[in-house]
Amino acid sequence: MTYDAARVRALYPALAEGFVHLDGAAGTQVAAPVAEAIAGTLRRAVSNRTTAFEPGRRAGEIVDAARAAVADLVGSEPDGVVFGTSATALTYVVARTLAQSWRPGDEVVLSRLDHDANVRPWVQAAQAAGATVRWADFDLATGDLPAAQYAGLVGPRTRLVAVTAASNAIGTMPRVREIADLAHAAGALVYVDGVHATAHMPTDVRTLGADFYVTSAYKWSGPHLAAVVAGPARWEPLRPAKLLPSSDAVPERFEFGTPSFELLAGVTAAVEHLAGLAEVSGAPAAGGSRRDRVIAGLDAAARYEAALLDRLLTGLAANHAVTICPAPAERCPTVSFRVRGEPPAETAAALGDKGICVFSGEYYAYEYFTATGLRDTGGAVRASIYHYNTSDEVDRLLSALEPAG
Repeated sequence: MTYDAARVRALYPALAEGFVHLDGAAGTQVAAPVAEAIAGTLRRAVSNRTTAFEPGRRAGEIVDAARAAVADLVGSEPDGVVFGTSATALTYVVARTLAQSWRPGDEVVLSRLDHDANVRPWVQAAQAAGATVRWADFDLATGDLPAAQYAGLVGPRTRLVAVTAASNAIGTMPRVREIADLAHAAGALVYVDGVHATAHMPTDVRTLGADFYVTSAYKWSGPHLAAVVAGPARWEPLRPAKLLPSSDAVPERFEFGTPSFELLAGVTAAVEHLAGLAEVSGAPAAGGSRRDRVIAGLDAAARYEAALLDRLLTGLAANHAVTICPAPAERCPTVSFRVRGEPPAETAAALGDKGICVFSGEYYAYEYFTATGLRDTGGAVRASIYHYNTSDEVDRLLSALEPAG
């Protein structure tokens, strides 16, 4: 497979500092065009949105361009893209709004594999409405989230099923469409956490069967901004708490206050960066629409990342001091592990001293680490590969984990 990692890395100025960034699951470095778009917006005359004068019209154009970019990224409609400060904040907005119609005896189905941002907002909304939470469990031995269990969890009182498209802890990619079909057959809505998945594979929300899909730009080379997408008709009957004078239109109804126009410009630039990955990396490029180019770019990146993941897993498995948290073969390029006799925080700090950036702890996968029994002893160490990483960087991590002597 052709993939010119050096050309890709040249688009990330921060990589010149020499750190090994195997921390993409916590946030990627920013591509140069993104930084330039943000800085360029701040240097121009941009006012709040209005049609009365040019700087105000520019603001509106920036917002519209960002909505169109995210729609191209995930296969949705621009008019259904809602922006917010984070996936957590947006999920709270959606949870509180949907829960207005929940009643005692209604049910919500959650997964113990998920990041807490796709758990706690729903738990708290259910508690406030008197609804019941039902749990889907992952397989401790394989790290899989069996879709078949949802047939026994979803019923006529199920109002919502929330599930991740990829675990931020171990990379598991559940069979979301199978789960969504079971939920829809019962009349339930499906909320998919795509924060970890979007960066690593082409996404099509319709193929997934997601009624709502949330993603964060800082996980795919962009700024700290998030979006939740749904069909405009899905948003239309929902009424969030909001200021009286603020727009009642969709999607603005769900966005609170003045948006960050510079960060929205960065979102558009980040999608453009992903759309150019195939060409930059030397992989077969797709012509046509930006959506086509995004798919080609992320497909090229996914194949490259898979090869690095195989190298990482093989090397970790050969180290008898390392225990890898189980995960199925179909996974994102994310691995959690522990080094025998060493608290995860100490492992991460020792690697950090060598310029290797990895995270330790529970990384907000609260239910996962509780179920595995690892939370009370420090969680695990996480290495997460992104499309700017290299085989040499993987080898640096593996070498640093080798026992002394």
